Amino acid sequence: MTEHRDDSEMSRFDREGLRRYSARDAVGAMAAVALLLILFAGGSIREAAGQISPGVGRDIVNAVGEPSEWVADRLPLDEAQHTLTGGLSPDEDLGTGGGFATATSSPQARRGVPPVTPEAFDPAQVGAPTPPKQPLETLLVTGDSLATPLDTELARRLAPQGVEVVRDPHLGTAISSTTFVDWGQLSTSQVARDDPDAVVVFIGATEGFALPGPNGEQIECCGVDYAAAYANRVRQVMNTYRQNGDAKVYWLTVMMPRDPEGQRVMRMVDAAIEVAAEPWRSQVRVVDMVPIFTPGYRYTDSIAIDGTETIVRESDGVHLNAAGSAVAAETVLDRIDQDFDY
Repeated sequence: MTEHRDDSEMSRFDREGLRRYSARDAVGAMAAVALLLILFAGGSIREAAGQISPGVGRDIVNAVGEPSEWVADRLPLDEAQHTLTGGLSPDEDLGTGGGFATATSSPQARRGVPPVTPEAFDPAQVGAPTPPKQPLETLLVTGDSLATPLDTELARRLAPQGVEVVRDPHLGTAISSTTFVDWGQLSTSQVARDDPDAVVVFIGATEGFALPGPNGEQIECCGVDYAAAYANRVRQVMNTYRQNGDAKVYWLTVMMPRDPEGQRVMRMVDAAIEVAAEPWRSQVRVVDMVPIFTPGYRYTDSIAIDGTETIVRESDGVHLNAAGSAVAAETVLDRIDQDFDY
C-alpha cells in the first residue's frame, strides 16, 4: 500500500531539517520592526493619526506617535532614511507658494485665478437636490430677428396659463455692433422696465462685426481673440438678465445658416455662448438648437416632426419659420418647466 504523505503536518519541518518559529519569535520580530520604525520614521506615526477619523483608535495612535516622534527627532536616522529611499518616493522641496491652502485662503494668492462659485453648477449636474420651482409671472422674450416668431409662439402657449410674455425683439441688431442698439444698455433697461422672472434670448443672425480688443485695437471675426471679446459682451448681458441670481436666463444657441461664411460666424457665436455662461450655470441655461435643426453643424431645410419631414427654415437659409419656431418653443418650454410652475 502506497504511503500517503500529508504535507499539511507541522512535522514536515522536522523531517526536512527546517527550523520552526514559535509565537515568541513572531512577537520578537514585530518588536524589532516597531523599534526600527520608531528610530527611522517615528514622525510617520503621528502623520498616520491625522488620517484616522476622530475616536479611540486615533487617540491610541496619537499616544504612541508623540513619544516616537520625539525619539526620531533627536536621531539622525530619519534624515538618512529619506536619503536612502528618496528615489522610491521623491519628496522634493516645493517651496511655499501656489499651494491649495494658500490659494483658497488668500485673495492675493488667487488673484490670477478667478474662484469658482456654487452658481457655476446646475444642482442636477452634481446630483444635488434641485431648488423648489418658483411661480413664473413674467417672461421676457428678446433677441434679434431670430426671436420672431418664437416670441409669438411662446406667448400663445403661456398667456392662457396667466404668464405675462413681454415680446421685445430688436431686428437687425447684434451684440458685436452698437450701431442700432447697445445690448449692454438695452438689457439693463429691459430688466428695470419689466422685472422678468425669466428671459429667453435668441440672437446671432447678423453677428461678426469687428470688436475692440484689450488694447483698443480692432479684432476681426472669428479667431479666439475675437471669440473672447464677443463672449465678454455676452457674459455682461447674461449677468444683467440673471439679476443677481433672482431670474433665470434661457439663451439659445444658433443653428447653422446655409451660407458657409455665416456658418463660420455661428460656430464662434455658439462657442462664445457656452463659455460666457460658465460662471452661472445655476441661473443661465444654454438651450442648444444645433442638434435639433443642424445636427453635426450641417445645414438642412427640414427635420422630422411627428414622423413627417417638415420644412423648418425660411427661404433666406437663416431664420426658423412657424413650424421651426414651434419646435424651438417646445424645447424652451421643456427647460423652463424644470425651473418654474405656471
